[in-house]
Amino acid sequence: MMTTHTGHTDAIAASRVIGTEVYNTAGEHIGTIEDVMLEKSSNGIMFAVIGFGGFLGIGEKFHAIPWSVLDYEKDRGGYVVPYTKEQLKAAPAYSINELAGKDGEKARDASYAYYQVDPYW
Repeated sequence: MMTTHTGHTDAIAASRVIGTEVYNTAGEHIGTIEDVMLEKSSNGIMFAVIGFGGFLGIGEKFHAIPWSVLDYEKDRGGYVVPYTKEQLKAAPAYSINELAGKDGEKARDASYAYYQVDPYW
């Protein structure tokens, strides 16, 4: 694996990402990476699927977070996103089935627009 100038690697196994905790810059626990949505036509990652709440999977909503905004912090043992809890609570949320609807483009487009992240496509 190559290491980037920031010390991160260019490649990581999805199995290592799934289950990783997510925090905001204030150190508050936000949720857990439940999955990653892959875009097969470009061989890229559309977004990370982050679970926020629910009980035993009942009523849990998922957020599509642009992959590029997740920054792994080794000391914290998880990913950090530059958003407040309020911003994340107000973000578009989906059931797991809705995330894959329209080939994931609906969730992807809404996520990138909400978080004001430049589209990769």
